[in-house]
Amino acid sequence: MHVIITDARLARSRAIHLSGARLLLFGLALSLCLMVVAASLYHWVFLKGAREGWPIVGSLVRLVVKDDFAERDRYMRANLDAMARRVGEMQARMVQLESLGDRVMGLAGMPAPEPAKGDARGGALVSARSLSMEELQTTLDELEQLTHQRVDLMTVLESRLFDQHIRKKMIPTHAPVTGRTAGSGFGWRVDPITGQSALHTGLDFQADTGTPILAAAGGMVVTQEFHPAYGNMVEIDHGNQLVTRYAHASKTMVKRGDIVRRGQKIAEVGTTGRSTGAHLHFEVLVQGVFQDPQKFLSAGGVAPQLAAAPASSSR
Repeated sequence: MHVIITDARLARSRAIHLSGARLLLFGLALSLCLMVVAASLYHWVFLKGAREGWPIVGSLVRLVVKDDFAERDRYMRANLDAMARRVGEMQARMVQLESLGDRVMGLAGMPAPEPAKGDARGGALVSARSLSMEELQTTLDELEQLTHQRVDLMTVLESRLFDQHIRKKMIPTHAPVTGRTAGSGFGWRVDPITGQSALHTGLDFQADTGTPILAAAGGMVVTQEFHPAYGNMVEIDHGNQLVTRYAHASKTMVKRGDIVRRGQKIAEVGTTGRSTGAHLHFEVLVQGVFQDPQKFLSAGGVAPQLAAAPASSSR
């Protein structure tokens, strides 16, 4: 593009050549100038008019600001209503959790806490209104405090139930020999060797040599030795001065100090010691006093039927 500028008075002329790049730069400069002018006018007219209260400009600015505030208020109100509904759902779940906690406390053997007596309330039902931010925050704080209380209570219940679970596992209610009947029960009987009346201090399970002997409960092995009367013998301490004894084994798989779990194989049936045949002699001692093992096994759902056996078949 060529631009010719002439001066009639001086009779002179000047030619200016504009290339594409120069035209682009000129357009950009012009646009920048227009933007600066527009920003200046906005600052001078609208902001100054709003501050000084010009009639038309002030009303226009207030209208724009009012619409913006109204939109923000509608957005916040919608979010507050949604949060209020969620809080209501959480409160309903907390009521269910409290009821569940009371039932679990009963199962754990703990007394249910006295329900807190709230303030007496009443009155006519008035249509609901939207909660304010302060009211919603107060409700959330109360719900958080109640949640912490429920969590603490459930932690105590978990500890109590876990303790009961462990205690149950430490009581000898598991059959020491599976699928076998007891040939000789606890109590007075005719001794198979001497033929005289004698106290049988345990329960005899007839089984073939090599049949697995299982721990009736979890505990620690306190004795693993050969005894003249009991033969190869294992004793397990279950805590609370409760001990089980397994006698006449052909082979033992544990040693003193081992921790065994309920149902774990600890030995194999044999006929060592004072015995007339292959069987397991099983005893339960509480504070060193012999107890009837059948009472413990029956408590665990194992009720071995006593079968009449020849006097020469067991010790």
